[in-house]
Parts: sequence; C-alpha cells; structure tokens
Amino acid sequence: MNTSLDSALAEAEARYTADNPKSGARHAFARTTMPGGNTRTVLHYTPFPLAWAKGDGVTLIDLDGHAYTDFLGEYSAGLYGHSNSVIRQAIRDALEGGIVLGGPNQYEADLAQAIRDRFPSIQLLRFCNSGTEANIFAIQTARAVTGKSAVLTFQGGYHGGVLYFRAGGMPLNLPIPWLTATYNDAEGAAAMIRAHAADLAAVIVEPMLGGGGCLPADRDFLFALRQACSEHNVVLIFDEVMTSRLSTGGYQAMVGVTPDMTTLGKYLGGGLSFGAFGGRMDLMTRFDPDRADSFPHAGTFNNNVLSMAAGLAGLRKLLTAQAIGLLNRKGDRLRNAVNEIAKRHDVGLKATGVGSFVGLHFTRNDVHQPGDLDPAEAERRTKLQNLMHLDLIAAGKYMARRGFIALMLPTTEEEVDAFAGAVEEFVVSRRSLLE
Repeated sequence: MNTSLDSALAEAEARYTADNPKSGARHAFARTTMPGGNTRTVLHYTPFPLAWAKGDGVTLIDLDGHAYTDFLGEYSAGLYGHSNSVIRQAIRDALEGGIVLGGPNQYEADLAQAIRDRFPSIQLLRFCNSGTEANIFAIQTARAVTGKSAVLTFQGGYHGGVLYFRAGGMPLNLPIPWLTATYNDAEGAAAMIRAHAADLAAVIVEPMLGGGGCLPADRDFLFALRQACSEHNVVLIFDEVMTSRLSTGGYQAMVGVTPDMTTLGKYLGGGLSFGAFGGRMDLMTRFDPDRADSFPHAGTFNNNVLSMAAGLAGLRKLLTAQAIGLLNRKGDRLRNAVNEIAKRHDVGLKATGVGSFVGLHFTRNDVHQPGDLDPAEAERRTKLQNLMHLDLIAAGKYMARRGFIALMLPTTEEEVDAFAGAVEEFVVSRRSLLE
C-alpha cells in the first residue's frame, strides 16, 4: 500500500469513493447547477467532499450514515457545537417573535455592549454579515478617514473571499493598492510602514494566520506594528475573526497590544451568519447617521434577529473565561501530543497554533511564517495532507484537508486523545512515505 505516495493516495481515494456512494451522488447532482458542485471553495476536496445529513454535539453524520468526530468546527464558527441547548433555545425564542422585522430589535444593542465590554480596542461597533464584510468596512473606513489609499497586508494572510494574500495572488481581490510584507518580521514590516507612510491608510493583520497555517504572531511583531502605525497616522486593524475566541478579550488582550480597529465574525453569531467591525471612537462615530459627514452603512441582514439572539446567548451564558481556558488547554494537549508523536517516530510533522487552534504541517522545520515551508516540497506536502485527510476520515476523524483544526467547546479530552491516536496510526502505517 505504500509503494509510492501517488499509489497510496490513489488507493485511499478509491476506498473513499467506494465507502461514500451517497456523498458521491450528491456531488454529481450538485455539479449540474453549481460550478464544480460547489458554492464555497474551501469545502471542496478530491475526489468529492462528504455531504452532511446531521450534526449533534461534536458528531457529524454523512449521507451514507457514517459518524465522525468533528475537529474542524466549521473553521472556528462552530465553537458551541452542533446542537447546544442554550443556542437552540435562543433561536426558538427569536423565531417566536418574528424573523424579518425591518427595524431595531431587542437583541442588537445588548450584543454590541457584550462585545464592547470584552475587547480593549472596541469603543463603538457595527454589525454586518461576515468576516469578509467586516474587513472590507474596516479597510474602507481607514482609507476614507485618513484620505490615503494603500493598505499593508502579509504573506499568507486571508481576510475574506476578496482579500486573499497567499502566494500567487488572487484575481478577485478588491482593486486597492496593496502592499505585502513578511509575517512575523517586525523590522521589515516597520520599515515598510515608514517607507510608504505618506500613502498608507491601514495595516491589516491576523494575530494568528488562520488559512496560512495556524501561525501565531509574536508579540514583538504586533508591538512593532502598533508603534509604527501610531507614529505615521496609519490605522492598525486586527482581524480577530478567528482569534477573538482565544480569550475573553481576544488575542489583543492576551498580548497587550491594542489596535485601532478590530474585525469579528465566525462563532459570535452563535453559529449563524455574523460579522462586526469596531474600534476607536473617532473612527466609528463617522457611521452616526445624525452627523452631516456620516458614512452610510447598509446591509439588510446586519441586525437579523436570529444571529443577534444566538450571539448574545453564547456570550452571556456559555463563553466564560473558564470555558475558554479549558478549551485552549485541550488544544495545547493535542498540539503537544502530535509533536511528541512526530519526535518519537522521527518523522517530518509539526503541529502549530495557539490555544484551541491547531495546524498540521509535513515538515521538520519550525514554522513561524509561510516562507518557512520549503516551496520545492509543496507538491509532496499537499499529497501527504490529502492522504492524511482521507486516512483520518476512514478513522472517523474530520478536519480540514489542509490540516486545520478548531476545537469546539463540547470536545472532550478523550476525543482529543483519540485524534492523536489516529494521527499516530497514520504515522506508523505511512512511515515509509513520510521519511
């Protein structure tokens, strides 16, 4: 089975296809109405993605009736699990009161207050429908207020479907004068800010690269950005769409670096569509409709009652400091276990991340920025990621194909240990391909 990486992958795909005929048929049907049978690119993988019938707690059931422990957590949006009783009751109560009311509702101001009280940088905020929207509005706010046009991003960064900064670029990115620096290079980024200060409106950064591999930012790097932006009238934006869940005040509170604006999304809608952007008073008051110079901000579903109600219930009743700390320790447990497995078996596998986020990489090198992964090995790494993904699916463990893991609050230590055990089984059975 391990005569070559290509043959092992072909065999795993054949087994997967045979095991999942209903998901395969669903994908074939979807291709008749959607390009590639897909309407969200990250959910696609070969030979076809599993189609889900149900989720309960941390368990997913596919159309063929197979059960999986969910370690993807809907790319961090599924923090509360698939069937939390508090969230479900909040949604039921909101449904009873009517869905599309066409005006302010009883939840939005309370949710805004709950968010503002948690995050050091947010004095005022506005809601929208996704992290992508939140980042667009934050960037455009900075450009409008400063009167400058350019925006600095970082290699490997992802801020939404039209704000994509991995190698090779993205043809659908918004037509903004983008500058791209190296992540976790404090001196290089500060120098670029100084060099382009006259035309630089904003710096947008993920405190942990999510799509870029779960690579956390060094505090010194974030502090250097803060200092340089303060010196040159540049708006510093933290994209905490993912990392806001790492403490009650997000990553910014953990490292003690306060940005000018913060963007939010994912789990903060309780598992429903959600986005928010907020920050300094002088920036956000420009959205006050009573001002003569106010910025208009539209969005039919910005304050939809279901997201507002579910999000408020989650923050008030579930996402305590104790719950966050416990979940982060489970993530640490998993990350440490994988790295110990790789060391014990002497294979090139690294687990990165922080708290409840884990990224798996086929390399022997420490990974602090995307450039630490040898581009000459990219094709081999991709094939190994595909193979591990299929092998773990066969073992009943579900994560992102790229090796991204986001634990959910109901995930148990036993489930974490079982995942580590499945990784070790993969390492042992595929060792000749990993060397």
